[in-house]
Amino acid sequence: MNPGLQDFEPVLVLGFNRPHLLGALLRRLQEGPPFRLYVALDGPRSEYPGDVGLVQECRDEVESLDWPSEVRTLFQEKNRGCGASVTAALTWFFEQEERGIVLEDDILPDLSFLPFCSELLRRYEHDDRVFAISGSNVVPATSQSSPDLPYRFSQVTHVWGWATWRRSWLQHKEDMSDWREQLDAQTLWERTGRSLTGALFWGGFFDLVRRGVLDTWDVQFVLAGMRAGQLTATANVNLTENTGGGHDATHENSTAYAAQPVSSVDLPLVDVPVVCDDRADEWTRIHHFQATVKARQAIAIRDPYFQGFVEDIRRISSQRESTRR
Repeated sequence: MNPGLQDFEPVLVLGFNRPHLLGALLRRLQEGPPFRLYVALDGPRSEYPGDVGLVQECRDEVESLDWPSEVRTLFQEKNRGCGASVTAALTWFFEQEERGIVLEDDILPDLSFLPFCSELLRRYEHDDRVFAISGSNVVPATSQSSPDLPYRFSQVTHVWGWATWRRSWLQHKEDMSDWREQLDAQTLWERTGRSLTGALFWGGFFDLVRRGVLDTWDVQFVLAGMRAGQLTATANVNLTENTGGGHDATHENSTAYAAQPVSSVDLPLVDVPVVCDDRADEWTRIHHFQATVKARQAIAIRDPYFQGFVEDIRRISSQRESTRR
């Protein structure tokens, strides 16, 4: 029987000005069964004349794609920046789909990634304990609680190949001006493993977005998941490769952010208890995010709004230490 368009859930591909990466991703997706495909591309930046040609090359890659059904596109005429353009693209996608898979142009998935996401999207569609699905794994098996299982649950959604539902995306708020009101210090403390450095790390990230230092969308998505107290089903093996760490990367990719080697996952997937793997999250916090170093940097932020958060977290941490004595 020939595979149909319903075998995999719909996929949104996000791109901008890297036709070589976008082309490689589209060719990889052609290797598997077909599915409903959406492509969103940001527009050229006025201050970079070379963008015009590169963005057009990306559009040409999409328009020349040999796909068994209509490819739905959202091409921005002007550059909106990482945060606004991706937010608009995801909103557009989830206005049309109840659930779906998201790949940025610099993510090359293993062929088991799409069925992995599709199976879990269907399994947890009506389970409000689950916020999203991620095919990106940065944690070695020795630091996972149950490495024999195909996936685990994490508090943080890693977006190097991920999937979610409309119900989760509707919780996303682009505006971070009131992040402390959205997520109080006690809740953030709980969501970050009751870790002083973990809380300061994420609080610092949230405040970078609030102050306009960081133009992004995924930090807001992490905040939404923490606010909801929902978890992300995360592959215990790494199903995606990030190929975008070169000079044209939007955000710098350092070796600290490296994922595990890419491999496949066996399907169908056994069921996994919806409980956060605190051990894997702790490893991620210390080694992948380097929270200890970045927490020190965050403390140096001389902003009254953020310093109020620092005082709250230090008080919560001190109270916890005093109850241990």
